[in-house]
Amino acid sequence: MYTGITKGLFEVIEVNQKTARIDYRVQLNNELIIGLKTGDSVSIDGVCQTVVAVEGVSVTFNAIAETLSKTTLGSLFEGRKVSVERSVRIGDENGGHELAGHVVEMGVVVKRLLSENNLSLHLQCSSSILRYIFEKGFIGLDGSSLTVGCIDKENATFAIHLIPETLRVTNFAHKQVGDNINIELDSRAVIITQTLEQHLADIYTRLARLENTKVVD
Repeated sequence: MYTGITKGLFEVIEVNQKTARIDYRVQLNNELIIGLKTGDSVSIDGVCQTVVAVEGVSVTFNAIAETLSKTTLGSLFEGRKVSVERSVRIGDENGGHELAGHVVEMGVVVKRLLSENNLSLHLQCSSSILRYIFEKGFIGLDGSSLTVGCIDKENATFAIHLIPETLRVTNFAHKQVGDNINIELDSRAVIITQTLEQHLADIYTRLARLENTKVVD
């Protein structure tokens, strides 16, 4: 489990292509490495990854074909910087919202508006997940907990607005039109929406049966 408050950008120092997977190493810092061991979970650009080796401040991860095809880890290269967060521990402050590191799909940047004090990005996603995204609701993008701005259902887009501090510790400042961003939905929004839809469908089914009974009578 993660909070969506990433700890900064860290460099990918090695990428090795294997059969149906990659092995890659990320250079962390002394603070993030404290207590980190093989088997621990770390969020890399919003993707839950398992530590397979720790050498000093460099940490090795594997990403399998499924992960590579559905997330931005499929385009990793040496020298690229990624957002990192350790999994939350009991007693840690949660300044964001609960994230699991389960990316549902990649959104595409379709508009970029830069002003003096903030950056607005408009992302396009599939309509199947846009139904779970709500204005002023939470969303996880590349592992960061963010608030959703306006939503355009016709074009299947939504906006996020980023302050200087967020831009300083993430890759969003470098995102251009056409770039991909990992999307994780707010699990609570998904559960509530699906529950309501199922409940309404059940009500509709019962009403239809009652109506058919009246017609027969």
